[in-house]
Amino acid sequence: MEIDYSETKDVKTTDRPTLIRKTDTYPRLSSLKCLVREVMADPEVATANLEVMEALSRLDDTLQRLPESPGSPNSRVEASQDQKISDPSPFVEDSQPPLPASPPILDDQLQKAVFTHSACSGDNNSNYDRLEILGDAYIELIATRLVWQKFPGIPAGRISQIRELLVKNDTLAGFAEAYGFDRRALVPANYSDQPKRWIKTKGDIFEAYVAAVILSRPSGGGYELAEQWLTGLWMPQLNSLGHQKASLRSKEALAQQIMARDIKLEYLEERKSIQKKGTGTQTFFIGVYLTGWGWTKRHLGSGQGSSKVAAGDEAARNALLNTSLIAEITARKRKSHS
Repeated sequence: MEIDYSETKDVKTTDRPTLIRKTDTYPRLSSLKCLVREVMADPEVATANLEVMEALSRLDDTLQRLPESPGSPNSRVEASQDQKISDPSPFVEDSQPPLPASPPILDDQLQKAVFTHSACSGDNNSNYDRLEILGDAYIELIATRLVWQKFPGIPAGRISQIRELLVKNDTLAGFAEAYGFDRRALVPANYSDQPKRWIKTKGDIFEAYVAAVILSRPSGGGYELAEQWLTGLWMPQLNSLGHQKASLRSKEALAQQIMARDIKLEYLEERKSIQKKGTGTQTFFIGVYLTGWGWTKRHLGSGQGSSKVAAGDEAARNALLNTSLIAEITARKRKSHS
């Protein structure tokens, strides 16, 4: 039976009829790439039939040479391999500060490995497992040095707290998503269905990318380039923290002025914390309330910060600034002791 292609709307008529590609072609090809790698990594398949393995190898080679998805940020041609990190990222919302452009990876094998899950490649040098371990170490070092320089004099515990904000999975996954790294990832089918696992994976890919940026420049300059890039990414988050004192003591000062036996100060979350997409910056909102001296949960002050501790300390500081209220409380305290 002959098929009349002239009546088929989804077909372009040439010497050979060819179906028009649909918008989901690239995700399907990505899934096919992963499936082929999984089959090739199976020892039973490898020993079962040589012709099958040769065919799979040819198919894998063809799939790997396909162009990137048009939406991929790295499908654009880089004007210079070591271009300055100043161009804004096209993936950032207008309400957010523009992200610096990601420095290119100068080694094709490393770039391919950065976005390949171990389930899609049994070769340790062809997936991101090893790279993310190294990238994690680089990121930790760069973050520590940046916090050290940005906030001189703060205690070691506070350095660790701020560093954790910069390097946690949520922050790195946000960067990976902002740059479109998640759309380039070669992972098993339905892998993104589990949110926690997917956040961890996006963070791992970002860490692997940092390592690859450095490793692909064996003659030097890679570390400095990565440090410049990460600094640009983190500075809005660090600036949002405001001035960091050598220690947080407002809570202690407030307690010394108004606390006594059977008097209670409570630091309560006044509204749900918010997280800015793409930067990982999280803001908490805490209020301090007094029960005692004739009051029940009397609001004394409110504060916000990058952690509940910082927000609570700001709430205590704002309470201390309300001198008339503090004077009234201390007067009742003195009266009760007289």
